[in-house]
Amino acid sequence: MKIHDVVIVGAGPGGLGCAIRAVESGLSYVLLEKGQNVFQGIVDSYPRGKKVYPTIPKSLNGPFPIPDLEPSEANEPVEEYVAKIDACVVRHGIDIAFNEEFQDISKEKGRFTVITKNNRYTARKVVLAFGSNIPIDLGVYGEAKTIARKLDNTEEHIGAPTLVLGGGNAAADVVSTLSKAKRDAGDQTPIYWGHRKEQFKVNKEVARDLGEEILLGGNIKILLSAIPKIGEVDEDGVDRLLIQTSQIPLGKGVDLQQGMSFPMKHVIACIGTQGPAPIYEQLNLQMITCTGGICRIGREGAKLILLDAHYQTSIKGIYAIGGAISPSYIAVEEKGSFQEVKHPNLIFTAIRDAQIAMADIVKRMSKRPSA
Repeated sequence: MKIHDVVIVGAGPGGLGCAIRAVESGLSYVLLEKGQNVFQGIVDSYPRGKKVYPTIPKSLNGPFPIPDLEPSEANEPVEEYVAKIDACVVRHGIDIAFNEEFQDISKEKGRFTVITKNNRYTARKVVLAFGSNIPIDLGVYGEAKTIARKLDNTEEHIGAPTLVLGGGNAAADVVSTLSKAKRDAGDQTPIYWGHRKEQFKVNKEVARDLGEEILLGGNIKILLSAIPKIGEVDEDGVDRLLIQTSQIPLGKGVDLQQGMSFPMKHVIACIGTQGPAPIYEQLNLQMITCTGGICRIGREGAKLILLDAHYQTSIKGIYAIGGAISPSYIAVEEKGSFQEVKHPNLIFTAIRDAQIAMADIVKRMSKRPSA
């Protein structure tokens, strides 16, 4: 049985960053990916043609920890960026085991065994870099609940009013991409951009692209305080989503509710994903639940993982990085105090996490007595 120095779960920016550092440091490793491609999460979540930005959080400074993984300043489309990453994998000689869906970790005699659907991999250290890829439930009543989570094909929405739900960058990207496709096709049907809150929250690059699309004549209609309510099947057998667009109190407990109904095949819900808290619970990794306003960033009821300064979890030897710990985690400081730390889900932060975690792993492995 081969014993690796480190098993890395997830071949996204953080996982690939760990593998590159492992190669540079002479550590034996195995990089596991449940999909069929490197950066599968980005491939699945980005609309076709979406630009990839080399965004660095305001609280941090560049340059990118691993320049080969940095998106270009020209803001290349996602297809070009992923092709560049494929070339990077070849150049660094990175071995990736694809179609390996993570299931569990067992520990015996100071070693970890990562169990996938197909195999078992034993190592001295484990890095969890599988991202935040569990879709948030739409939260509607009724039988019809199957809904698109990304824009697969713009042509499917040509000639039909389309509803995009979500208040962040992913939704804005879909709105911009779909609006451009409709303009190019001479289609005047609108794109309704709905969000349950009263304001959107997107970064400046995405806002710039969206503003440019509006100035070029994109037919984009904003629906604030738009709340998905019911998934129903109409008399023609069409799955539809009913959203509430306004609620007017009429007095004595009576409200006038106004709404809109869209065929679900023309609804795209970019309402985000949640971290892998169920997996952390399964692995018995310590977390803190956000209750009573104790979290400034994590939503009420969210469970945030506890990590040390090197992204090591409560089980020594297991690390968690990248989207798996976004949008925030609980930092365990040296004196034993806890502090919630904001963690943007960006390519830069995932690669930076990988550098920090792997530096700690290399340091600890160098202290290990030689066989």
